[in-house]
Amino acid sequence: MPSLTSSVVDDFEAERPHLLAVAYRMLGSRAEAEDAVQEAWLRYDRARAGGEIRDLRGWLTTITGRICLDVLRSARVRREAYPGQWLPEPVVTAGPAETVETRHEVGLALLVVLEKLTPEQRVAVVLHDAFAVPFDEIADVLNSSVEAARQHASRGRRAIAADGARHTADLAEQRRVLAAFMAATASGDLNALAAVLAPGVVAISDGGGVVSAGINPIFGAEKVARFCAGIFRNRQPADYSIEEVLVNGAVGALMRGTYADGRKLLAVVGFAVADGRITGIYNQLNPNKLTSLGG
Repeated sequence: MPSLTSSVVDDFEAERPHLLAVAYRMLGSRAEAEDAVQEAWLRYDRARAGGEIRDLRGWLTTITGRICLDVLRSARVRREAYPGQWLPEPVVTAGPAETVETRHEVGLALLVVLEKLTPEQRVAVVLHDAFAVPFDEIADVLNSSVEAARQHASRGRRAIAADGARHTADLAEQRRVLAAFMAATASGDLNALAAVLAPGVVAISDGGGVVSAGINPIFGAEKVARFCAGIFRNRQPADYSIEEVLVNGAVGALMRGTYADGRKLLAVVGFAVADGRITGIYNQLNPNKLTSLGG
């Protein structure tokens, strides 16, 4: 096997951000995405010994897609047994400033819907719609015909369109809506809270069986308003703090605190906003998915 050269390593490292973006969109987990990219590196190191790879990005994207497909198929069994609701690991950027990187982050609302697709649908939609991979290459990833790959993507798109919180607001509108939501929540004003929530709003919490969290999603402005007001009224630690952050490129909140019995609060809350109202609230409480924040 040819020895590693700085050029070989540099070529792969140049593609790593792209591959992490591909894998995260498919898996919804930063840790699993990093593992998938590492496996892609190992396969690349072996494959380059057997011949020339002419289109490195295309080859690596295809390989990463295959690896993620295998992970999704095994993860489906694990996530069906997951305690309560499963939410993706959030990508948190401290401070409200948007960057080139955060502008391209995939939102939590979309990741939640992608989780409901079959592994084949998810791979087809992500590769084609997010990364413009041709269907003949997607068929190779799926080990299917080109027509079958197209059908997987089409069915996935229909599922996304039919089942998901709309998220169309720019950052300025998101901040205005979030500020109104936080003020109404802190005051306990249910009418003001309901006014900033879309009629079909959904609130989902993920405690992973580690911390207390709602087992089922909560639907509707009135029920979600009561849920949010109740949390602030009954469960707020004495040293509670809230920081505006970007969560997967959208405005969100990082919450910390310590309860009287010594339990720690660490939560990342993402929002979907459209037409001046919140359409989705995604409350990540599972400390195993917040390790980069000290969880």
